[in-house]
Amino acid sequence: MFARAPASSANLGPGFDTIAVALELYVEVSIEMADSFRITSEGFGAGDFDNEQHLGAVVAADVLGHWNFSIHVNSAIPLSRGLGSSAALALAAAAAAGASRDEALVVATRVDGHAENAAASLLGGLVVASVHERDGIIARPMPLDSAWQFVVVVPAEELATADARRVLPATIAHADAVHNLNSFGLLLAGLADHRAFASSAMDDYLHQPYRMELLPFAQPLLDELRRAGCAGSCWSGAGSTMLGLTTAERAEEVVRTVREFLDRRSIAATVGALSADRTGLVVR
Repeated sequence: MFARAPASSANLGPGFDTIAVALELYVEVSIEMADSFRITSEGFGAGDFDNEQHLGAVVAADVLGHWNFSIHVNSAIPLSRGLGSSAALALAAAAAAGASRDEALVVATRVDGHAENAAASLLGGLVVASVHERDGIIARPMPLDSAWQFVVVVPAEELATADARRVLPATIAHADAVHNLNSFGLLLAGLADHRAFASSAMDDYLHQPYRMELLPFAQPLLDELRRAGCAGSCWSGAGSTMLGLTTAERAEEVVRTVREFLDRRSIAATVGALSADRTGLVVR
């Protein structure tokens, strides 16, 4: 069986651990029954864990209940860059192993720890998601204007989610919480209609200010994305990828300008403009 799942970018500034958007980068997983376990891989992470420790293999074995299968993983999603690679892989592996869509969402959320990333990879588009003690995993699609494109700046430097969470404070000021709620409301309105987007909609007070010390290039790069023509900019998930929100007419110019900025600063990174994936998980 074959399954394909898109990458995702979570938070989008103030939507910490709440929203994510699926992007047109994919991981593909193919599984066939076999006399013994075998794994092959290509793309990002190829050859790094071609054994029983590979996340896709572990997920597939858990769903199947045995190791008598052959699995091939082909990933175009950079690893440890805040693009939901683990959630997408776990989702695709579970689905390729025969899990239903709902079951695959549960598996991916448990493995990755982020319902919003897993839900975006499952449903496509923009989603809001949570894990509730009474209702379980809740995932709902949200309106997303087709005019939006996402400029993705993927640094060579990795940043583990655990490291990015370690710098977050245990408590925050009441005023910061209010600021984030204001930004979050404006963000949802602006994502639904690009004409309603406010420049402060991606301002965040919960996580980004505390994470800036981990990546010295982050704030200058976020500022440059806005100067280059993005309506807003933010960390993608826990980084190290930075995201710019723009329209199709401006995307090419933004990419060119940001590349020049990276060259001047000698920052090793790739830059590209992506559309939102509107399909989500594909199984056949």
